Amino acid sequence: MPEDLECFDGAIRGAGSSAQELAMQVWISALQTACDDARIYYDAIGSGGGRNQFIDGAVDFAGSDAAMDEGEQEEARQRCDSDVIHLPAYVVPIAVAFNLEGIDSLNLTPDTLARLFSGDITRWNDPAIAETNPDVDLPDLPVVPVSRSDESGTTENFTAYLAAAAPDAWPHDPDGQWPFPPVEAGQGNSGVAQAIRGGQGTIGYLEASHAEGMATVRVGSGDSFVAPSPESAARIVSVSPRRDSTTPHDHAMELDYSATEADAYPIVLVSYEIACLSYADAATAEGVRTFLSYLLSAEGQEAASQESGSAPLDAELRAELLESVAAIGTH
Repeated sequence: MPEDLECFDGAIRGAGSSAQELAMQVWISALQTACDDARIYYDAIGSGGGRNQFIDGAVDFAGSDAAMDEGEQEEARQRCDSDVIHLPAYVVPIAVAFNLEGIDSLNLTPDTLARLFSGDITRWNDPAIAETNPDVDLPDLPVVPVSRSDESGTTENFTAYLAAAAPDAWPHDPDGQWPFPPVEAGQGNSGVAQAIRGGQGTIGYLEASHAEGMATVRVGSGDSFVAPSPESAARIVSVSPRRDSTTPHDHAMELDYSATEADAYPIVLVSYEIACLSYADAATAEGVRTFLSYLLSAEGQEAASQESGSAPLDAELRAELLESVAAIGTH
């Protein structure tokens, strides 16, 4: 833990993103090991559930793979009696994983991906897949797309990518809920991973750390096909602007899913910690401030990266975020 970070006494509670689950385990373990009297609880119930619990006052902070919309943010302001801040703390590729015997990787364009998940492409030996994989012996098997059964920031990010990169093949608005009845679905990232591994001809989207050991897609970006990695994911974040905000400490982003840099993986999840800028209880404010300071530190970012394959935030962005964390206080 950073030498300049002081411990806190007591307990804080968070809930939300299952994509952050592995990173949260690392962050919580490190801080509780260094601080004997600190207790941090995190329930990986999904981004939508975490935002709802935060708005209801059931938890002190939320993890979310999508920023709050305008209505949610207003409700959260009323709960906090202060501004609400988004801190992009966890950046990771969303892998597209599949299960086809003997095939370890496929090159797929955005249009082909959209058609696979929409149900327009129904068999794996479809000409659109064969065109970008001429040396692969594609089986004559049904395509079984797997989506999330719960409201999910991973789903919102993935559908936002499809809508931006392949609008003709994906005419649906980005949403945390899958936009039509699924062929197969799983609860959380782990549920999607289990469904992909347990089937044949399955294909699904999931936070990259949950796709370890699985066959994954190299996604078309410009004239190249790019594999998911922390480095390729970080490049999309570096070219994406911040969302317009009326508060100086809010750092919600507008991801540029259509960026076509040759070495940039275009399907990226930026997962936020959502917190009140001001809490009624001083101990809660201190606990949230201390925990968020650790996970945004160089040490915290590196620890998460080693465990989950996330992209550590660069020093300039971390400095901005830590200024906002330092502003968390009481009213």
